[in-house]
Amino acid sequence: MKKILLLLCLTTAMVSSAQSNPNDIFAAGIDDAEQFLNDYLNPVSEGALYSISNGWYNTADAKPLLGFEISIIGNMTSFKNKEDKQSFVLNTADYENLQFVDGSTSRTVSTALGDIEGVRVFVEGEVAPGVTTREEFDLPSGLAAEGVNFVPSAYLQVSMGLIKGTEVKVRFLPKIETEDVSVGLYGVGIQHELTKHLPADKVLPIAVSAVVGYTHLSGTYDFTNTNVVQGENQKVDTNMDTWAFQAVVSTKLPIINFYGGLGYMTGKSNTDILGTYRVQSGPFQSQTYTDPFSFQTEVSGVTASIGTKLKLGFFRLNVDYTLAEFNNLAVGVNFGFR
Repeated sequence: MKKILLLLCLTTAMVSSAQSNPNDIFAAGIDDAEQFLNDYLNPVSEGALYSISNGWYNTADAKPLLGFEISIIGNMTSFKNKEDKQSFVLNTADYENLQFVDGSTSRTVSTALGDIEGVRVFVEGEVAPGVTTREEFDLPSGLAAEGVNFVPSAYLQVSMGLIKGTEVKVRFLPKIETEDVSVGLYGVGIQHELTKHLPADKVLPIAVSAVVGYTHLSGTYDFTNTNVVQGENQKVDTNMDTWAFQAVVSTKLPIINFYGGLGYMTGKSNTDILGTYRVQSGPFQSQTYTDPFSFQTEVSGVTASIGTKLKLGFFRLNVDYTLAEFNNLAVGVNFGFR
């Protein structure tokens, strides 16, 4: 079982396994490899962008001067019911060399989020006058094939109150490095409570705020050499940036509160396929590709959230659900004063 890149998000970067390695696609030539990997990896980049853009608030009630809260936030961005993100139609007419072993010219195949397995393809061509060679391999499946239907993220967030009605936020995940994965995150946000400027601020049972947050994620995943494609330093390097703009309203009660938000998010990821890829068999054997290509993913859309927060002294617990292109469940464990 060969490891594949299933996503570059937070926590452990969620590396799993499937029945083949995405770098086998280089056996079909550089142009076919670029087209396939773009379609294969794009949906997981979208899900990760939505995942890391969440969790900026758990109330509209801004903290007073020097009031602070330390939060551990976890997100599960679901794609369970998004078939259009788990698969795409591969038409061999759009490829120069890739063909299906079963003779089909068009089939639905898995993205890095999907669960379609056992799709066998081949490339065939002359390596010398009168000498034809053929190489067969399986297209990779994705997260759903491992029983995972969400893109996770997690990070530490610190919030502190400044001048009247203004609160600054910083989030980060120290760089985590394993044998195959390196990932880290940072971000900064600001929240301003509009109701602090109303004469009846101390009387009103609700608060209204505006929140803006920026998040950056960087991560790499090392590909695994295969019998079809070998090389050195084979990896995916991804950098993601997101902006979230939210209008938030919440109750202001001593223990249990409810909050909701309506906003807009935008994000962009840049993915570089790096390293040296040497094709070992098939019509492109002896071909070597170095740092072969890059591609970008951009997302944007309206988001709507609803949640609740329990406050017991310095300990707080919140949970909320966000409706967006990728829906998200966020849970926060918080410790704070004032």
